[in-house]
Amino acid sequence: MKKSYHSLCAWTFNAGKGGFTPYDTRAAWAGDKLDTVGKIELINERIRPRLPGHIELGFEIHYDYEYCEENAKAIADALCENNIALAMVTPGAHRHFPYGGICSPDPVERKAANAYGARSVELAYKELKKAWSKDVPPTFVLWNGSYGYDLASTGIQKMYQYLKEGIAGLCKLEKSLGGELYIAIEPKPNEGYPAMFLPTVASAIVFWKKLEQEYGIDITKKGLNKEFGHSEMIGLDHIYDTVEEIDNNMLMHMHVNSQGYNDGIILGGPGKFDIDHGARINGMNIAIAGLIDQAGFNRWKGHDMQVRAHDTEEQGIDRVVRSVLSWDACERAASDLDYNLLWQYLVKRETAKAEDLMRDSVVRACKYFNEVYVK
Repeated sequence: MKKSYHSLCAWTFNAGKGGFTPYDTRAAWAGDKLDTVGKIELINERIRPRLPGHIELGFEIHYDYEYCEENAKAIADALCENNIALAMVTPGAHRHFPYGGICSPDPVERKAANAYGARSVELAYKELKKAWSKDVPPTFVLWNGSYGYDLASTGIQKMYQYLKEGIAGLCKLEKSLGGELYIAIEPKPNEGYPAMFLPTVASAIVFWKKLEQEYGIDITKKGLNKEFGHSEMIGLDHIYDTVEEIDNNMLMHMHVNSQGYNDGIILGGPGKFDIDHGARINGMNIAIAGLIDQAGFNRWKGHDMQVRAHDTEEQGIDRVVRSVLSWDACERAASDLDYNLLWQYLVKRETAKAEDLMRDSVVRACKYFNEVYVK
């Protein structure tokens, strides 16, 4: 069986989100007790043994509160020692810049935000480089959490131009460092502003095309971090998103979480906030697994998820295992699906029979999950 690359996120292992939920449910995962290196060791000791051997593990981290100049060397050492690759790095600019970040009208904030992004990519090439997978280089993800606004004005056009200038500059810097990273925009329709730049897959694709045209950016390794939940939460079709990403050669990274409305068990969906459940077994995910397999995608599939507010540490670990195994089950079911027969049914308008095939795939995925899941 070919290798399947799954990355786990440092931010999943938290003591509690706070806000409307407790911040101290899992005391053993508090920041002063479980640092980034400790999370790597936890994954190796508690999660890896429960996964099939064909699954390769990676790790995802934010600059500068999960990796920084002070701990990057220790993180790289821990990743190498535990045979876990660096799968994704991303600047946590939303924690620092409240007025648009690299697209801010304020030149002081804009300059600081651009410098912040530069430091995050430079560390990936310096201290963290030895932890890169030789076969699947990491992705540098630009999440749009700080690219937003809450006032209707003609200034939005200038902010968008600043956004293009800032990301073009970052791409040129990355190229000067080696050009080996994949760079992906992670669209999001809301959070943390009422209105966001780059809210959808289509808007991010257009954005990259403009950077190629206006700034001469090579977009061969540029594209999307596919976040299922961000499409789900505004009622968009993440299967069609996948088609657009593949059609434009822009599927660089994936976050296979769910907002919950599409399996009939967990709640969430359009109009809800960012719930970040783990991957689920359902027909939509089997369809996406089939699409990416046919397209030859075999890069990192990240489990950008939050354990539930009521979970203990043990239950949180179990949810991560379940997420990885659920996506693996969807991949297995997709590989067994008779695509020719499915297409024949669709051509003949026998859609009920096509539905039967997809439902049988869901059943097979559930059976596989039950076979490999060990408590």
